[in-house]
Amino acid sequence: MAAVSISPYHPTSKPPKPTFPALFSQRLNPYTFGAVLLLCFSSYFLGVWHHGHGGGGGATSAATNLVSIIPCAPATTTAAQINTPGGKALDFTTHHAAKGGGGGTAAGGPTAKRNFPPCASNFSEYTPCEDRIRSLRFKRDRLIYRERHCPAKEEIVKCRVPAPFGYRNPFTWPASRDYAWFANVPHKHLTVEKAVQNWISYEGDRFRFPGGGTMFPDGADKYIDDVGKLINLKDGSIRTAVDTGCGVASWGAYLLSRNILTMSFAPRDTHEAQVQFALERGVPAMIGVLASKRLPYPSRAFDMAHCSRCLIPWAESEGQYLMEVDRILRPGGYWILSGPPIRWKKYWKGWERSQEDLKSEQDKIEAVAKSLCWKKYVEKGDIAIWQKPLNHLGCSKSSRGNFCPAAQDADKAWYTKLETCVTNLPEVSEEEQVAGGKLAKWPQRLTSVPPRISRGAIKGVTAESFQKDTQLWKKRVAYYKTVNNQLDHAGRYRNLLDMNAGLGGFAAAMVKDPVWVMNVVPVHSTNTLGAVYERGLIGTYQNWCEAMSTYPRTYDLLHADRLFTLYDGR
Repeated sequence: MAAVSISPYHPTSKPPKPTFPALFSQRLNPYTFGAVLLLCFSSYFLGVWHHGHGGGGGATSAATNLVSIIPCAPATTTAAQINTPGGKALDFTTHHAAKGGGGGTAAGGPTAKRNFPPCASNFSEYTPCEDRIRSLRFKRDRLIYRERHCPAKEEIVKCRVPAPFGYRNPFTWPASRDYAWFANVPHKHLTVEKAVQNWISYEGDRFRFPGGGTMFPDGADKYIDDVGKLINLKDGSIRTAVDTGCGVASWGAYLLSRNILTMSFAPRDTHEAQVQFALERGVPAMIGVLASKRLPYPSRAFDMAHCSRCLIPWAESEGQYLMEVDRILRPGGYWILSGPPIRWKKYWKGWERSQEDLKSEQDKIEAVAKSLCWKKYVEKGDIAIWQKPLNHLGCSKSSRGNFCPAAQDADKAWYTKLETCVTNLPEVSEEEQVAGGKLAKWPQRLTSVPPRISRGAIKGVTAESFQKDTQLWKKRVAYYKTVNNQLDHAGRYRNLLDMNAGLGGFAAAMVKDPVWVMNVVPVHSTNTLGAVYERGLIGTYQNWCEAMSTYPRTYDLLHADRLFTLYDGR
């Protein structure tokens, strides 16, 4: 038998031409042909007779009975019903068709199609809520113009964002950590501006990422090793991290090999496409800025926060920026600072600032940290580390006077204004207790019941329903892999987005695959994002009536469970 040539899979390849069965590829015997023809006519006339005598009703009844015994998830969005099977029959009629031409007719007529034309080529990197032209309408003070400012209804662009000319499939992980195609992110600005810092270099048709940074020109790997000599990065106690002003996210990229998952963010600013480079590398990242609003993460989310010459004025605005880091940092978590003003006695000339100015800045940072009840853990070389307390029992009376109102929702973080106050931690009775509950070390943390659930902080979710949800998503992901066998092919997917993450079950079931998942908890649903972080996963809040803070072509796969039900009628 001749070998059959099968073309390799490619997401943009055309579907193969249909081939005919071997039965019709050879000359047919007349008797065989006659027998097949007779069977066809017999089947046709039998069907006509059966339909005319009411047989169709029996078929419909059988189908209805089959559907009615299949359990269907309830069409509600409360966390209590995430795992609860319902008895409602499956309904295959259209419920979420677009109005004005997309919803069909009442009589069940043909559905009209809505066509969206391609955008102009200059829209290839369009980010609706971080549009640089629109941002100029807003105040420069505190970088407010760099925050999210989504288009008004009359400004919304309804066209398909094109890929840049010459776009290619990104390198597969782990090669993508070190390389990206120039055609996919055609910006050379950083290769010149950051040349001596080893951020990025241009080599022929591709970029190379040596792993350097402003404060670690010898590479992120060595820098992380230096941090690891000061705090323990190996025992599983540190799993989630946030990098403020991340550049091309090399710090987060190299932490992945240490089983530490980092949320990197930076604004869309003069450092052209830095977050886009990060995502092209297959590293978790978002467009974002610490300005006048809370970051879109829950309280007590990260085990470690990092700033390496991130240019955030930590001591200004009455300490609000450090107060926000305190809000999202877990009890006992670490804040790492390198760059100005740390080690100013050595670098003040190179930074082109006076010694007095730099010393004053560091003194102010130390004062804000003290007001947050943080302790200075260590300062060695270019690195300084502070630690957040396990609880607030030991805070001084002067610090307690600056606490936020007890009724304030510390997890509310969607267009929520920053305030000049310290976020309260859950109460404890002993100084050794961890406020909010102690977390298991990674990887046990992934499947352990999150403290927010065991303490009853998420209405309707129990330890039992959490365990059921975990098992349910293991089964579902296993089934997904039978439907889409590319999910089992290492390298086919890297960046995944769960648009309605619930308790993070989908991401947890994918944790052994070479992928990462951005777990999105819509602001209109039960707030479960804190529990997602307590599992050692990462994510963000989002209103899906608006564009996400990311670049086009960010994700390889989108997952949506009960998302359209959530937004039905909106």
